[in-house]
Amino acid sequence: MQSREEPLASQTSASDSTPNVAGETDAVGSANTSAVPSGLPPALPKDRFLDRELSWLQFNERVLELAEDPSVPLLERARFCAIVTNNLDEFFMVRVAGLRRRIATGIAVRAASGLLPRQLHAQVLEASHRLQERQAALYRNELLPQLNAEDIEVLTWRDLSDVERTNASEFFSKRVFPVLTPLAVDPSHPFPYISGLSLNLAVLVRNPETEIEMFARVKVPPLLPRFVLLAGQRFLPLEELIAAHLGDLFPGMHVVEHQTFRVTRNEDLEVEEDEAENLLDALERELTRRRFGPPVRLEVVDTIGEHMLELITAELGVSEQEVFHLPAPLDLRALNDIVSLERDDLKYPRFVPRISKELAEQETSAPIDVLDIMRERDILLHHPYHSFSTSVQRFIEQAAADPNVLAIKQTLYRTSGDSPIVDALIEAAENGKQVLAIVEIKARFDEENNISWARKLEEAGVHVVYGIVGLKTHCKLLMVVRDDGDALRRYVHIGTGNYHPRTARIYEDFGLLTTNASIGEEVANLFNSLSGYSAQQQYENLLVSPHTVRSGLVEAIWREADNARSGMPARIRMKCNSVVDEEVIDSLYRASQAGVNVELLVRGICALRPGVPGLSENIRVRSVLGRFLEHSRVYEFENGGDPQIWIGSADLMHRNLDRRVEVLVRLKGATHIRRMRAYLDRAFATDVSAWWLGSNGQWARVTRDASGTDLIDLQELTISLR
Repeated sequence: MQSREEPLASQTSASDSTPNVAGETDAVGSANTSAVPSGLPPALPKDRFLDRELSWLQFNERVLELAEDPSVPLLERARFCAIVTNNLDEFFMVRVAGLRRRIATGIAVRAASGLLPRQLHAQVLEASHRLQERQAALYRNELLPQLNAEDIEVLTWRDLSDVERTNASEFFSKRVFPVLTPLAVDPSHPFPYISGLSLNLAVLVRNPETEIEMFARVKVPPLLPRFVLLAGQRFLPLEELIAAHLGDLFPGMHVVEHQTFRVTRNEDLEVEEDEAENLLDALERELTRRRFGPPVRLEVVDTIGEHMLELITAELGVSEQEVFHLPAPLDLRALNDIVSLERDDLKYPRFVPRISKELAEQETSAPIDVLDIMRERDILLHHPYHSFSTSVQRFIEQAAADPNVLAIKQTLYRTSGDSPIVDALIEAAENGKQVLAIVEIKARFDEENNISWARKLEEAGVHVVYGIVGLKTHCKLLMVVRDDGDALRRYVHIGTGNYHPRTARIYEDFGLLTTNASIGEEVANLFNSLSGYSAQQQYENLLVSPHTVRSGLVEAIWREADNARSGMPARIRMKCNSVVDEEVIDSLYRASQAGVNVELLVRGICALRPGVPGLSENIRVRSVLGRFLEHSRVYEFENGGDPQIWIGSADLMHRNLDRRVEVLVRLKGATHIRRMRAYLDRAFATDVSAWWLGSNGQWARVTRDASGTDLIDLQELTISLR
């Protein structure tokens, strides 16, 4: 549920652009250019699309509902509460910033939902404010008292004993005071720059001799613990500690008022790749400028005085609607400090991924040799239920050490500098193998990390390529070329999630390990396209955006509609993170009108309106959230009784289908098709707890059946069936 595919959340990335269309009709008319089969209504209603920004906020309401759920362990509730803050931060830095930019430039382009930027901006601010007020009330009225009841206390300075105050003051003198920099505002000191997402103290002081009042700002140091541990599990917010010692920062002055505030800025990157001689250098320059983006939200504690607020808003240039008055503490991401406590009694039961049965089924007791098993059979992995370290990670580590491996090629969208994946690529290069890494340095909010470890790879002799101009490389591909004696063989992994060992423990994803010759050849050709020059766009076993993912899925949808009209078996089931693309949605509407049963499992954004008579009465949309972030993309088509199932990296969003390199692979083995259909049967069963989307655009959580019996948790069920 975090964003950024990022840690939970992100949960949904917030970078898909509003369709660039003029007026009210073009935004929703792209799919109508497709040939409409006879017998279907010639036009679709204009109000058939829900707004993607408001739908994203509804996703975070669902995350907040998990934080509000008393059946969820207490520290997990705190974690979901922190995820909401993180998600909203990224939403404002990118999506709201984009709305504000369009308003400022006078681009009055309607979204597919029919809303103009100014209308949408107002609705987004109103919905966001309600969400944050609800979150603050949850923290104050439920989480904080329940944490206290478990001897985990978040205190104010007034709550401390004399001994605790003495110890806290000593900590302040030694560890906090030396790094603080009070910045005055007067004719010789302009209003200081306020960095995005920093927590700040606004301080009003009075000179006792002249009675003149002056404003100053103190930044809460971001590299110090936000919650200062006093003793046991008693914490004091760092801003409380600083506020109690403002006299040390302004000696001889009288502190009239102090309040906390926080600014969110536009931190979306704009790199003109076509004009950049060196993409890496251009991106580094833009990262430096990112810190100085215009403000898009101001959060202030609700006790702030009018004079102080007027000064801050005037200097920052934010409107009254962009000011969020909230009870302290601001920035509830700090709850992650408490979540990290060793209190297993207040968390989900420990979960240890198991080795995939397909990998464990070998005749010897020797350590698993992934390459040996891949020569015998394809392997379908389901993370985090199947161990990433004993499958994908072991695959690349064995390939790096295997003297018969000649080459390794891999795409990397998000990982970490200390990742064993990066280490294995470096080892392979040092062992003389040809190693190619397609690194996406424009992965949002991971740009600096990706630049750092990309250079580390280059220094080790890895061929590092930064993808294709104008496109992000988001596909999840790994290919090993090995001399097996009788011939060279390609060993391939295609996944739905990033090669990130840490997030693989909390993100739900599928992956295919295969030595299928035709798939291997097509993956090799795609790698050549990414690293060199190629006009190839069509593949037999793969759908590759920006060329064939949308068209391939739309073709499959129309085929289901034709089959339904012919009386043949027809059904569509899709599991993905977001459904936004108008052409795909309109095709699903047409399939519903033809009588196709369509079921969608969508974690985040859904712009499709289900259950509308005459339009989508055969479409049902649900969402599953929980301890793991539902991240996989699976597309199933009944295909007249010969089911087709595709898995891969592409969501149904404009950015995935038009501005990224994405890959879907068709599952070929009958066993894997049966396994995936069985999983989808469980996921779409009516006795599974989920949120359901109504035709009015509202989500409703269903956790019990009509008799009051608790419904099944999909993730817990999947754990039990590993």
